[in-house]
Order: sequence, then structure tokens, then C-alpha cells
Amino acid sequence: MNQPHLSLAAFLFAAGALTLAMSDNGSLESPEKFQVAKKDPPICTFSIVAFDPEQQEWGVAVASKFLAVGAVVPWAKAGVGAIATQSHANTTYGPKGLDLLSQGKSAEDAIKLLTEADMGKDVRQVGIIDAKGNAATFTGSKCKAWAGGKTGKHYTCQGNILAGEAVIAEMAKAFEESSDRLAWRLLAALEAAEKAGGDSRGKQSAAILVVRDKAGYSGFNDRMIDFRVDDHATPVQELARILSLQMKQPKK
Repeated sequence: MNQPHLSLAAFLFAAGALTLAMSDNGSLESPEKFQVAKKDPPICTFSIVAFDPEQQEWGVAVASKFLAVGAVVPWAKAGVGAIATQSHANTTYGPKGLDLLSQGKSAEDAIKLLTEADMGKDVRQVGIIDAKGNAATFTGSKCKAWAGGKTGKHYTCQGNILAGEAVIAEMAKAFEESSDRLAWRLLAALEAAEKAGGDSRGKQSAAILVVRDKAGYSGFNDRMIDFRVDDHATPVQELARILSLQMKQPKK
């Protein structure tokens, strides 16, 4: 039986790809040091990352004109911290960032280390809360306007392709003025951001992730809340409805 053979073109492509992925000493380089050929759409959105010291909860809430934003942006681990990675999201910021935080790095240090190692940092946006509730945010110089962030006590807000700076300002204000449980404070921030104009392209998806030690199903993990609305005309309102099925909604 004849054995299958690679065509010359396929062989040269494979050899070239391997050469590009090798450093001078022959070791494999980290993937984020190379431009990715695939052109995924940017995760243009608004998000908030926050910490509740009393309940020892860390959380992320996000909304966007992007399909299933919750599958990309939010990352969190109880006792470690929480991360939102967006714009042309580098999803390695999630696990790598949590690993840095677990080593005792601050939110600011983690962002510095993540972005310094990323050739695409100019189009990235990230917000981080560490184990102690310290907040830091980063917006690359090439993120599309309006883009920016704001940090406060135990929270950070960030967004890109927004209707304006007021979106972030109102998000921060709503979080600061709420005294409810963390999940509802995060939702209040999303609602305020949306009322201020939100994502300038429109609405499509939203998500919320809140972690607390052993607060997951039967106490086997830390995922206290992990709800996503992947494609909906009013995703933030639908997210609030779903959240109310698990947690009592505060009186307005």
C-alpha cells in the first residue's frame, strides 16, 4: 500500500511555521509574541471588575455588541482576583493574569507583566482586581474611541467604542452608590453604563461571573454566579432577570 506523502508546498509551509515559532536558541516562543493571521472581530465593550471584602467575593460583569461576550472577557478565582480582557482580547491574559495574582503580584504588577510581553498591547484593554481588592486598568493607545477606564476603591471600569466618557463615569458612580451584594452592584453598573449610551454599536450580549470560596454547586468549586446572555435584544435586562432567579433582587 502506498504511504501518504506531504506535498512540497505543505512541507515548506510547515517548516516555515516552525522556524517562525522558534527563538535563536531553538526553544518555542510564547504565541502572543507573534501577529495572529486570523482576524477576529474586536471585543468592543464595557466591563467592571470588583471585590467585596466583607463577603470575600470577586466578580466581573460585561456587556457588548458582540456574540457571547461572556465566553471571552470574564475570568476570576476566589482568593486570587478577577480579570476582564477585551478589545482585541488576548485571552491568555485571563489564566496568565490569575497565575501572576496567585503568586502575590498586585493588579498593577500583573498588568505591567502581561502587556510588556504582548506585541499587540496597543489594541488591548484589561482590568484587574487582585486578592486584596487593589484595582488597575489598561487601555492600549490604538483602542478605538471612545476608550478608557477608571479605577476606584475595590473596582475598575473600562470600555472601548463607547458612546462617550460618560459611560464609564456613570458605571463607576452606580457601583459606588450601591450597597447591595456584589452581583447586584455589578448589574447596577452595567445598567447605568447602558443608559449613558453603552457600546456605540448597539446591544447583543452580557455576562456576570462572581466567585467565592466553595460557593459553587454543592461546594465543589468557587463559581457562585456564572450567567451569560449570548444573543438578545436587551441582554443586560435579561441578565438581571436570570440573576433574580438565584438571588433576591434588591428593592429599587
